[in-house]
Amino acid sequence: MRGAALVLLLLAGCGPVAPSYRDASAPISSQADFDAARYAGRWYEIARFPVPFEEGCTAVTAEYGLLADGRLSVRNACRAGTPDGPLREIGGTAELVGPGRLGLRLEGVPAVVPYWVLWVDADYRTAVVGVPSGRAGWILNRAPAIPEDRWKAALEVLDFNGYDVAKLVPTVQGAR
Repeated sequence: MRGAALVLLLLAGCGPVAPSYRDASAPISSQADFDAARYAGRWYEIARFPVPFEEGCTAVTAEYGLLADGRLSVRNACRAGTPDGPLREIGGTAELVGPGRLGLRLEGVPAVVPYWVLWVDADYRTAVVGVPSGRAGWILNRAPAIPEDRWKAALEVLDFNGYDVAKLVPTVQGAR
């Protein structure tokens, strides 16, 4: 994906100052009983905080697979401009570094990025992901549309973790 290296350096805190969507004085926590095997599979991005590497992206998905060594394979994809636009992808791996906390490595990016699963519902249908710096965050769902009750729960999780939910941007998914 265009600009992925830059944004990941920003997320890791190694580059120029990027906007933070989270009150740094608020505590942030990850899902203590996170299960990487249940997290594996396809997720649809429902909403995100604006980040340069996803500018102009629609139909955003993340695909995770459980590897033999316990890490997760990662493949992020989006369509540029419209749900029928050109496909952009980037892959990598994620290693569990704490409860609900992953160290994300993407192809061609030298930094390991902290990727925290802040919440996932009991059936692993909806997840909220963020980074401790607050420079990025996502609401993910197993289907392109999210039920109202899980949407509200996801917003509450972001708010609890200090995120400014008013700055969330809905993701256009289109037909699949």
